[in-house]
Amino acid sequence: MEKIRVGIAGAGFAARFHIESYRRVYRVPVEVVGLSSPTKERRERLASEQGVQSYDSLQQMIKSVDLIDICVPGYAHEKVAIEALDAGCHVIIEKPFTGYYGDGSREFRGNKFSKEAMLKEALRSAERIDAAAKKSHTKVMYAENWVYSPSIQKEIEILRSTKGQILWMIGEESHSGSHSDSYGNWSLSGGGSLVGKACHPLTAILYLKNQEGFLRNGKGIGPESVSSNVHEITRLPSFRDEGFLRTRYDDVEDYAQLHITFTDGTVADVFSSELVLGGVHSWLEVFANNHRTRCRLSPVEGLSTFNPKEELLRDVYVMEKIGSKQGWSSPALDENWLNGYYQEIQDFMESVYYGRDAQSGLELGRECVKVMYSAYVSAERGGEKVRLSS
Repeated sequence: MEKIRVGIAGAGFAARFHIESYRRVYRVPVEVVGLSSPTKERRERLASEQGVQSYDSLQQMIKSVDLIDICVPGYAHEKVAIEALDAGCHVIIEKPFTGYYGDGSREFRGNKFSKEAMLKEALRSAERIDAAAKKSHTKVMYAENWVYSPSIQKEIEILRSTKGQILWMIGEESHSGSHSDSYGNWSLSGGGSLVGKACHPLTAILYLKNQEGFLRNGKGIGPESVSSNVHEITRLPSFRDEGFLRTRYDDVEDYAQLHITFTDGTVADVFSSELVLGGVHSWLEVFANNHRTRCRLSPVEGLSTFNPKEELLRDVYVMEKIGSKQGWSSPALDENWLNGYYQEIQDFMESVYYGRDAQSGLELGRECVKVMYSAYVSAERGGEKVRLSS
C-alpha cells in the first residue's frame, strides 16, 4: 500500500477533529480523500473548509478509499461498518462501538424496554461486525481516545516499570450536556450518560487492567461482574431549571454510576453525568499496591488566566463546554493532544500500514459494550450484581 486513502462518514463534531488528527500523522503516508453525510449542506460546508471531496453517498466514497472512519451517530455504526468491511475497507468506529437502538416502533422507549434484550442484541451487533471483518480480512479499530491520552499511556509506562497490581480505579467523564442533536433519544444514541460518557473512563479502565495482567503474567485480566444505578435527574418534578444544563432528554438517563469487579477480585468505579458545569471533567485515578496515579484529561491546569470581561476572549478557545470565559479559567494548551486524538489516529494508521494490531481494537470495543449493557441490566434490577458472560 503506497498511501492510506481515508473517507470520513459524517460531517459533524467528530469528523472535524478526526480530519485535524490525520494531518498530524507522521511516518505513514495518509490522505483524507473526502467525506459523506446525508446532510448535504453540512457535508459540503465541511468538505469545502477542509479541501476534500464531498461524496453524495457512502457507496460512492467507498470505491475511492482504503479506510472508512465512522463519525456518524451510534445507531448507524453497524450498518456503515459492515457495508465498508464487505467492500474490503478497514474501519475506525467512533464511540459507542455499537449498541441497541430500539425495535423500530414509534412506541419504543429505551428507559422502559427490557435491558436483557438490549444486552443480547448489542452483543449480536458486535458479533456481526466481527464476522464481516474476518470475512474480508480487514481491520476494525475502536476510536476510544482515552486509551491514547498521554496520562493513561504514562500509567502504562509506570505499570511496566513497577509491575504494580492495580487494586482500585475510579474515573469520571461529566459535563453540562452533549453537543449532538441525536443525543437524548435512545433510538439514536443507544443510551444516556452511561453510553455517551461513562464509556470513556470505562474503556480506559478495562484497557489498563488488561495491560496490567499482560505486563505481570503474560495474560490479560478482564471484568467478571458489574453493578449499576442510573437516574433521570433533570426530569425530576423537583428539578429547578436555571438554563445552564441541557435538559432535552427523551428516554435516556442523565446520571450513571457503575461498579466493576475483575476476575482477580480487584475493583473499579465509574461515574458520568450531564449535571456538571464548568467544562468537561475527565479524570481517572489508579490505586496500585506500589504506586498511585491521577490521570487528568480535562481540565488540566497547565495555564490559568483571569478574564474580567467575557468579550475580551471572544475569539480565544478556552476548553470544550466551558460555559463562560469570564473570571478564572484553565485554557486547554492542546485539547486534542491531551485527549489522545492525535495519538489514536497515529496508532490506527500504523496498524493498517504495517499490518499490526491497534491498541484499541474490536475486542476492547466489544468488551465495553458488554459491560455497559450489563450495567443497564443491573440498574433495571435495582443495582443487583450481574455476572458478565465469557
